Amino acid sequence: MADSNDVDVLIIGGGLAGLCALDAVLESGRSARLVEKTTALGGSTVLSSGLVAFAGTDEQRSCGIADSSARLREDLASTGLAMSDPALLDLYCGEQLATYRWLKDVGVVFGEPHAGSGQSVPRSHPVDTWALVTELARRARAKGGVIDLSTSAVRLLIEGERVEGATLRTASGDKRVHAGAVIFASGGFSRSESMLRRFAPAMAHALRAGGEGNTGDGLLMAAKIGAGLADLPYIKGTFGIFPFRSSAEEGTGILVVYKGAIAVNGHGERFINESLPYKVLGDACLAQPESLAYQIFDEQAMAQSESAVPIYDFRRRLEAGQIHQADTLEDLANGLGIDVEATLATVHAYNEAIQNGTSDAFGRTTLCGGVGTPTPIVRGPFYGFPSTTVLLATYCGITFDTETRVTDVYGAVIPGLYAAGEVTGGFHGNGYVTGTSLGKSSIFGRLAGQRAAQFVASGQ
Repeated sequence: MADSNDVDVLIIGGGLAGLCALDAVLESGRSARLVEKTTALGGSTVLSSGLVAFAGTDEQRSCGIADSSARLREDLASTGLAMSDPALLDLYCGEQLATYRWLKDVGVVFGEPHAGSGQSVPRSHPVDTWALVTELARRARAKGGVIDLSTSAVRLLIEGERVEGATLRTASGDKRVHAGAVIFASGGFSRSESMLRRFAPAMAHALRAGGEGNTGDGLLMAAKIGAGLADLPYIKGTFGIFPFRSSAEEGTGILVVYKGAIAVNGHGERFINESLPYKVLGDACLAQPESLAYQIFDEQAMAQSESAVPIYDFRRRLEAGQIHQADTLEDLANGLGIDVEATLATVHAYNEAIQNGTSDAFGRTTLCGGVGTPTPIVRGPFYGFPSTTVLLATYCGITFDTETRVTDVYGAVIPGLYAAGEVTGGFHGNGYVTGTSLGKSSIFGRLAGQRAAQFVASGQ
């Protein structure tokens, strides 16, 4: 096992968090090497819905949306059911506008904000994730950054209590890389059946997705040297994926429920308030017969299809044959193979409550979070999209502090080790706000790069 050249900062993982960290280290004037175990950069970032949660942006103001860091902070705490680390919420909200501005300087173009899960106002900003990843990698290479694909980290190098590098595995064998600091940005474990059986047995019937390399390597390496863990009991899947295929590689599914659909089970009955966060919807769907639901909607909702936002690109799913279309609700229920009389009664009760201004049976008063007003499902043609739950990301992991330093099981800092992105725990708590996965990857990834570079410069 030969030693390779030293580097100031070694970054493990080539998704958004890792690339933001790489850029930040290089901006600080330090050398950096990023390793990605798969054959391509992007990880779960490029498989996501491409929405980023920022508050107080130019795009929001252009749409007349009043928002603030304080309001974002309230939504994060509320959606996480008070189980998030308050200091990490403060960090996200304190840094989010600076990171938003930095991404715009990088060349990111944000689309019109949409309402999202756990949001009291629309703040889900669409981005082209492929373009973002490509540009960050180009910038890093232009500044002398090294990016190695098909290279995995297998063990951390420890001197005393300090992390001083890692053993890397390549096609030509294992090599030790010594570094002044190491940043974990290696993603979660949505692709590890053994870890899911251990930590998320409730997800047994959820489909699998997420980055190909998301098998928990970083979490295990950090745990081996005593890192703490957070949020593992709160692993949840995402509602809205099409269930009838061999894999869930088509992304995050669609959420017509946030544009006016209702969700019914195979008996034609609603089972939840559809405006709730899609992680909550995901759990509720898994509890239905065969873990299956149907998003039932009309032409009013279909007309809100938007090709630039994958979760709202309904017409593409119609063209792909995944959405069933019919002239009447009766024909729709027949075509979907669900109870006709119950479906008609369910839609009638939903419409009647809206038209008469009476209380909804499940307490629904908005379309998504605190945004939008429900409309009756009355305008044909009518549509039905079979839906189940997919595990896209695990949103839990190793503990870290507001300097992005990894902490051990006693809360003490592990010197030389930093983390950002999906490999971390403590931020989301028992819930998820749309856009905060890419949000925290960019915010905390950039901060991890800055802090790791400062640590190296200090000579500690």
